[in-house]
Amino acid sequence: MSAFNEERVLSVHHWTDRLFSFTTTRDAALRFSNGHFTMIGLRVDGKPLLRAYSIASANYEDHLEFLSIKVEEGPLTSRLQHIQPGDPLIVGRKPTGTLVVDYLLPGKRLYMLATGTGLAPFMSIVRDPETYEKFEQIVLVHGVRKVDELAYHDLLVEHLPSHEFLGDMVSSQMRYYPTVTREEYRNMGRIPDLIESGKLFADLSLPELDPAGDRVMICGSPGMLRDLKHMLEQRGFAEGNTSVPGAFVIERAFAEQ
Repeated sequence: MSAFNEERVLSVHHWTDRLFSFTTTRDAALRFSNGHFTMIGLRVDGKPLLRAYSIASANYEDHLEFLSIKVEEGPLTSRLQHIQPGDPLIVGRKPTGTLVVDYLLPGKRLYMLATGTGLAPFMSIVRDPETYEKFEQIVLVHGVRKVDELAYHDLLVEHLPSHEFLGDMVSSQMRYYPTVTREEYRNMGRIPDLIESGKLFADLSLPELDPAGDRVMICGSPGMLRDLKHMLEQRGFAEGNTSVPGAFVIERAFAEQ
């Protein structure tokens, strides 16, 4: 049996000249946990060209969704950015990864800290009813360079709070904090700096990070992963993985590529 399914592109949305998302068909046998990534790609000269991508859609949806940057010189993304509905796409049969709620110890508040396309796995997690059952509060922080790179902003601010099934949970339990580094915006600054200065918590009227009740998931640029891991460990947070749950987890399989 092949390690891959061949799916078809259903829709493509270009957020900016550097950022796009797309949906594909989903094989009925594909199983994944919200927060997982899988290998996806295109056949080039008869051979699969693949990269790891987090699945942005929830595991109960009948399609798959992915968020990607565009890199003109990128072996895959230079081609992937031109896909159209109906085009074939290769999708790995074995999603995996560490950004799964079950790999965290029980807690009161869940922080999801993302830069750029690192938002993708959290889009599946915030659409999972179990997330709201396991945590009293969900805090999603998304850091980007420019305002128009705040992918899914309207979905998070307008559509999810009015969702037929999730709306009440999202409205009462989730806080969304978008922040920008290179343009004027209501929230500005790098995520590690916002945590270190305490501005993030002041803006949200929340207490500082506490390993006793706070849990953290991190996905994004290598610099952010490094800074936040160091910061959390200094504050007494222990890292979890697929075999031992902890107070925070990081996705290392890929950084914005």
